[in-house]
Amino acid sequence: MTLTNDIGISIPKILLPKPDIDLHKWAVIACDQFTSEPEYWQQVKEIVGDAPSTLHMILPEVCLGTDEEQERIGSTKEIMKQYLSTGIFREVNDFIYVLRTVGRRTRRGLMVCLDLEHYDYNKGSETLIRATEGTILDRLPPRICIREDAPVECPHILVLFDDPNDTVFGPIDEKIEKLQKIYSFNLMLGSGHLTGVVLKNEDICNHIFESLGSLIDPDVFAEKYNLIPGHHRPLLFAMGDGNHSLATAKAIWEKIKPSVGMDHPARYALVEIENVHDPALNFEPIHRLVFNINTNLMEAMQAFWGNRLKVKDLGSKEEMFSLVDEDAEPWHQVGMITQEGFKLLEIHKPDDNLPVGTLQKFLDEFLAEERAEKIDYVHGTSVLLEKGQLPGNAGFYVPGIDKSDLFKTVILDGSLPRKTFSMGEATEKRFYMECRLIQ
Repeated sequence: MTLTNDIGISIPKILLPKPDIDLHKWAVIACDQFTSEPEYWQQVKEIVGDAPSTLHMILPEVCLGTDEEQERIGSTKEIMKQYLSTGIFREVNDFIYVLRTVGRRTRRGLMVCLDLEHYDYNKGSETLIRATEGTILDRLPPRICIREDAPVECPHILVLFDDPNDTVFGPIDEKIEKLQKIYSFNLMLGSGHLTGVVLKNEDICNHIFESLGSLIDPDVFAEKYNLIPGHHRPLLFAMGDGNHSLATAKAIWEKIKPSVGMDHPARYALVEIENVHDPALNFEPIHRLVFNINTNLMEAMQAFWGNRLKVKDLGSKEEMFSLVDEDAEPWHQVGMITQEGFKLLEIHKPDDNLPVGTLQKFLDEFLAEERAEKIDYVHGTSVLLEKGQLPGNAGFYVPGIDKSDLFKTVILDGSLPRKTFSMGEATEKRFYMECRLIQ
């Protein structure tokens, strides 16, 4: 494994299914998607059946808290071992350039190994690789159970770099017709097409290292973000999706590092890196859905925010969307959906920078006091509208953020409130495809 220490990445040894494996059944969407739609995962099960699939190596979060959770935690590792022993994998010791097409847009990424020695998910971190949102520590144990002692990792992690001039991927695109496709197939359930290209070109690989390194040249870095030179440690990679999966890898690495030494595959995590400025990459807000509320919600909000809260009744979801998305007021605005209809919440003199942070502080206290059964974080509006209007539930519609502000915000202010943004809609999320040995 070739480690370029200054930029925290290396060329991975990737495991891919052999050509006779049905990739349409092999690849499934990230485990943290469609958590309020068990019918989606039932469809996945029906499509996959008993065929070799990453479905058998993951724990969909829709299973958390069910009888299936413990069963799957045990079975995932057995399936990994079975797949290794039966020889369904082939090894690719190279970068894989990933093209994900959904509709008319094609998003570009590169499969790399990230050095976990350069990553810290704790608040206030100034490492080369950083979290962009708060890490929910109680979400780590099920993931740790899956990864700990597992022979293989199969990631859905997307990590961002800030390259407005497209210096990293642009030259790859110029030569792509001469590069070898290693897979190309349609993803299940309307999630588009996935193509992987092996680089097999030393000049391109060296260019990738050099271009990423130039992004954190001290003078370039300070000028790009209007910083005082030398006052901020460089940030090269910021988490996009899969924050808790990378945090899990980090937690396990820190645990085993004293006994296995520094030259161990668990020191690294296989991820896809993407340019935050990719035209096909959209930042979507992540909305909140609260289930089985057992108290008066309006009274709880009034008690929490006092006279800073103003509530307006709205006539339609379209009016709610328009007012929240406009977000031009000096106060924070959040849409609320209940059985009674649509409302606009105005929180004046907010303590947080973003409306989602203002809302989340209330919801954290509300849930901690057991005033509702649970909360879910949903992408898109169809499930939010449908389930938010069920008796006892409430949905909260929040505005998105400008992706071009992400890196500077993390550099200056630290991580954002958890579940602030999503990279695309649920169907655009990363599918499990590539694997890697971690033992």
